Amino acid sequence: FLCAAIAVVTTAGIVLSLVFETVLFLTSDDGPTVWGFLFGTEWNAQTGEDFGAVPLFFGTFMIAMLAMAVAAPIGLFSAIYLSEYASPAMRGWAKPVLELLAGIPTVVYGFFAALVIAPAVRNGAQWINGLPFVPAGFLAAQPQSALAAGLVMGIMIIPFVSSLSDDVINAVPQSLRDGALAMGATRSETIRQVVLPAALPGVIASLLLAVSRAIGETMIVVMAAGQRAQITPDPTSDLTTITAQIVARLTGDTEFDSAKTLSAFALGFVLF
Repeated sequence: FLCAAIAVVTTAGIVLSLVFETVLFLTSDDGPTVWGFLFGTEWNAQTGEDFGAVPLFFGTFMIAMLAMAVAAPIGLFSAIYLSEYASPAMRGWAKPVLELLAGIPTVVYGFFAALVIAPAVRNGAQWINGLPFVPAGFLAAQPQSALAAGLVMGIMIIPFVSSLSDDVINAVPQSLRDGALAMGATRSETIRQVVLPAALPGVIASLLLAVSRAIGETMIVVMAAGQRAQITPDPTSDLTTITAQIVARLTGDTEFDSAKTLSAFALGFVLF
């Protein structure tokens, strides 16, 4: 009972600490209202003037969706191949190698994003801007960009999709496959119409796990996405996220009686 209660007490402690500091932030003299914090479109917490978090929400979800656009198809198709098509020898070494991506420190991914992917994205955007039929300045082509962070984050979370989806697909009873094949279905038809529908709840769980991992990622977005709070559909522009702003607010000399520091706890509560 004591061991089981540790998880419950820890979760309650996290929630209460976030709630307490968030209430202090929203009730402080220089803090915003709940409406202004959740629906405001101007964020300038460094000066303690504007605490509208919508640009942070936008940047967080935009980068997370870019990451899922990479991780979902690659991870799911990898899982289908490993479970349904690969030989035991191929599966024996391919799956561990794929899962090694999950063991790489996120700061290393951040280096890779900042030094390799971000310049490549900028060069590609500048090349597109130089095309004769493209309006001038069509893409922002910033040194840091949401697209660079999203691409690298997508690579990072591929194992979260592939590994869990592979386990779920393997758990589908072989009798379902045999029955479909006996009815004359091809292997690909069996996968599409029998195996994947049976494994769908587990596949969705793997995607949700990957989304939560992407939303909570810190180092990649701090190093590659930028720090500007803005709302723009251009993926080559620099954006900031909730986690990046939490790091910025709690780095260096902090005063825990000021709204600009307490805003990090309010952002953490929304993220939680």
